[in-house]
Amino acid sequence: MTELVGTEIPWDHLRSEARRMADRAYAPYSDFSVGAAAFTTSGRTVRGCNVENASYGVTLCAECGLISDLVAEGAGRLLAIVVVSGSGEHCTPCGRCRQLLLEHSTESALIDSPDGPHEVADLLPGHFDAERLESG
Repeated sequence: MTELVGTEIPWDHLRSEARRMADRAYAPYSDFSVGAAAFTTSGRTVRGCNVENASYGVTLCAECGLISDLVAEGAGRLLAIVVVSGSGEHCTPCGRCRQLLLEHSTESALIDSPDGPHEVADLLPGHFDAERLESG
């Protein structure tokens, strides 16, 4: 994990780290590598890459690895996220990963896209969260 200091979002650093993670992905079945990197409230960068399995249902998305890194390192909450394919193109997270990212993000967290950063919450309108659990 890299320590980053400052209040500005290091988008170029995150894009570079996401591409580096895509290069490390294990994708022998789909040949579709994905890497993710995020800047956290603790000023750290967390990362993940997809890890496929012959039983596709147990494949881990890059965002799953990123959240695992975040929690394991006690790095706080996500502020800014980049997800890219092996070719460096932006990838939109799947539904499961949108939920994971949202639950571990700040309210104003951003995700990079081809037309600039957007709020993570915009990816999953009507999302399920702890507040819904409490209201029953």
